[in-house]
Amino acid sequence: MPRSSKKKQRSAWGSLLGSCLGGGGGKTGKQVRPGPGPRKRESSSAAVGAGVGQRLSFTDVMSMSAASEQELSVSLVGSNLHVFTVAELKAATQGFLDDNFLGEGGFGPVYKGAVDDKVKPGLKAQPIAVKLWDPQGAQGHKEWLSEVIFLGQLRHTNLVKLIGYCCEHENRLLVYEYMAKGSLENHLFKKFPPVLSWSTRLNIAVGAAKGLAFLHDAEKPVIYRDFKASNILLDPDYKAKLSDFGLAKDGPEGDETHVSTRVMGTHGYAAPEYILTALVLFFWRSSLEDELWTRPGLVGSTT
Repeated sequence: MPRSSKKKQRSAWGSLLGSCLGGGGGKTGKQVRPGPGPRKRESSSAAVGAGVGQRLSFTDVMSMSAASEQELSVSLVGSNLHVFTVAELKAATQGFLDDNFLGEGGFGPVYKGAVDDKVKPGLKAQPIAVKLWDPQGAQGHKEWLSEVIFLGQLRHTNLVKLIGYCCEHENRLLVYEYMAKGSLENHLFKKFPPVLSWSTRLNIAVGAAKGLAFLHDAEKPVIYRDFKASNILLDPDYKAKLSDFGLAKDGPEGDETHVSTRVMGTHGYAAPEYILTALVLFFWRSSLEDELWTRPGLVGSTT
């Protein structure tokens, strides 16, 4: 990317994210809470939007100076992210209604909602999934920011689409396209009807592999680091899309052969030699093999 273009993109990121680049969350305000209830190298045609080869890295964005909260509405170059308010997302989910509760992960609870162009100009009418940050959860601001940075720039048919986000006071929310068939984990281990046919399972495996290939083969590669059944979401046609980029990190570029990292991921899905040796330094080829190691087990389980 030409230096002037990258500088412009860095400036746009700084304006878009503003004080959200810092972990403090800006001005003091009330943390939104849900109501009581259960807290239960791909072809160019497949990749849309900001090219992964031109994207800014997590390090690039974190090195920017924070702007004011008032600048959060400035559009990111090459992205179509929408900046929502807490009030808009509360309305979209009917006040985080119990009936709209979809599930809960390390980041916090997820609720179904709906938006249209009355909420944001140019936003098509569609169902959405809203992920609400739980300050007491296993993940925090850094994982939220990682999600915005990666999915805010990456566009691929096998990656879940990030529609927008909310960074208001200490509130951190993420807004995604709604995946009607839920996660692959639900179908494999929780006996969601119907039982997946083997042809459907293979198509899901191929789709998930295409998503990984897109990340790995880019000029600026991405190490996903959390490839498991619960992070593979399914649309109404059972097309697989990778979700949850909170643990993702930038891979080595050009002639670089390795990256430094802590052992991350989920036991049972990460390659055993990676978990057992707890290597801090590993080769790029090995990191690819670790992510691909889990793939056969994703569809081999029976219900």
